[in-house]
Amino acid sequence: MIEDRGRSGDIMAERRQLFAEMRAQELDCIRLSTYRTACKLRFVQKKCNLHLVDIWNVIEAFRENGLNTMDLNTEFTVARLEAILSTIFYQLNKRMPTTHQINVEQSISMLLNFLLAAYDPESLGKISVFVVKMALATICGGKILDKLRYIFSQISDPGGIMVYSQFDQFLKEVLKLPMTVFEAPSFGYTEQATRTCFAQQKKVSLNTFLDTLMSDPPPQCLVWLPLMHRLANVENVFHPVECSYCHSESMMGFRYRCQQCHNYQLCQDCFWRGHANGSHSNQHQMKEYTSWKSPAKKLSNALSKSLSCASSREPLHPMFPDMPEKPLNLAHIVKYVGGSVTLSPLLSPPVNSLLESSNHQDEEHSLIARYAARLASDAAAQQRVSNDISFSLDANKQQRQLIAELESKNREILQEIQRLRVQHEQASQPPTGTAQQNPTLLAELRLLRQRKDELEQRMSALQESRRELMVQLEQLMLLLKTQGPGSPRSSPSHAVSRPIPMPTQSESAGTTPTHTPQDSLMGVGGDVQEAFAQGPRRNLRNDLLVAADSITNTMSSLVKELNSGDTIISLFLSDFGKYTLTIYCSPGNRPRSRSFA
Repeated sequence: MIEDRGRSGDIMAERRQLFAEMRAQELDCIRLSTYRTACKLRFVQKKCNLHLVDIWNVIEAFRENGLNTMDLNTEFTVARLEAILSTIFYQLNKRMPTTHQINVEQSISMLLNFLLAAYDPESLGKISVFVVKMALATICGGKILDKLRYIFSQISDPGGIMVYSQFDQFLKEVLKLPMTVFEAPSFGYTEQATRTCFAQQKKVSLNTFLDTLMSDPPPQCLVWLPLMHRLANVENVFHPVECSYCHSESMMGFRYRCQQCHNYQLCQDCFWRGHANGSHSNQHQMKEYTSWKSPAKKLSNALSKSLSCASSREPLHPMFPDMPEKPLNLAHIVKYVGGSVTLSPLLSPPVNSLLESSNHQDEEHSLIARYAARLASDAAAQQRVSNDISFSLDANKQQRQLIAELESKNREILQEIQRLRVQHEQASQPPTGTAQQNPTLLAELRLLRQRKDELEQRMSALQESRRELMVQLEQLMLLLKTQGPGSPRSSPSHAVSRPIPMPTQSESAGTTPTHTPQDSLMGVGGDVQEAFAQGPRRNLRNDLLVAADSITNTMSSLVKELNSGDTIISLFLSDFGKYTLTIYCSPGNRPRSRSFA
């Protein structure tokens, strides 16, 4: 008793969770009840993974669980229903690839809760075969034509004519699906629904049934059923058109075009929620489009239709025979059991003629027994029968050998498939440890190597520039020393000084090494080497500043010492970026000049 209460509580909790997730989709904001109902049932279908199951898979599950031999009014327990759903989803997982496996237990639980909410609201624990067949055939995936054919087979008589009472029962049960998703005011069951669907027809055959339910528009009570299938077909349809309201540059799903406003088109979200702007109104007639055709394709289709003599309208469905095909009668089959032969009356002409004059089962069995006895007493017939039997055995042996060969090939194919699957799984696994198996990592390594080479080239260029600058400083210091205190005292007539260009802080500090390589001081005098090579780690910018200060001090002292006499020192900066130092001594002596960068 406690377990039943606990299970009931779990069912109610899962049911509330399903409906809460459906409300979270904000489907109640859809303005039209038909689209709202179709979207809600489509949500339940996808949530339970029923969109992956077609009607043929459902029929096979019914056969495996023996529902095809049970009366439609038979009731069974919830455990039996759970077994049917288990068959459906476990078979589905066998057909799905390993990368697309579903959660079977969750799908069974959700679908079971939804069906119980629709067809067992009082928790009686009983459900009929007819209800299960109609509900699953309606909400499963697949083509609507196949689903309607199966539904008609369950509500028609052996002559292929629909039984109105069965169709009324079908409407009563299938309309509980919209009621479960809270759409009862729009699509509730009424007693007049049956006659409104088939108002003019007295005898409804399969073709009439399909014409009515697949027409445009279908009966009002079932208008959501074909819409749900159209909704599934256009979920991934792309329309390269801009929405006139939300201005989205592309549309997915349905596209709606106003029949009054010029080139006014809405995406499905804006149309469903009643959005409108400009001169457009929600009262205008809108046309629904499920695909996109370019203007050129529209023109070609119009020309082909105008030039074609045949009707351009395609039929809604293929035509089916009025009389349904009878299943094979396998009650009497030729068998070879224990050395005796049992023949079917359908295979022997004498027995066929006797059966035509006999309508009783006892007489049929007596005729079969007499005919079998007569065959047993006839030696020639027995010989022929033995020959036929031996031939049949040889044929059976050959068939068994062929079946064995096919099974062996099948096993080899399965092994190969398993091997390829293992290889695919191994290839899809991320690499463990080696960067050579990852192309992204290899590309990053190549970029790092390229960046490293560029930085090394930049460093070499800067080192070369630094060496040239130090050589020029050494030359300038030598020139100043020659004109130092030992030279004649003179006063400059004029002197021009320009600041020497220095490297910026970002260039000297960001890209230049902090130490002076040994080869960068080659060819430099001892003064500059002494100025730049002191200490294990020096900064080029500081060294250049120290050198510039030293040059300035030297020039200042030289100018002070040459405050008298005829000596003139001139420093010019040419247009080519070079400095020229010229010393004019006493008259009669040749001036000495020195240029440096």
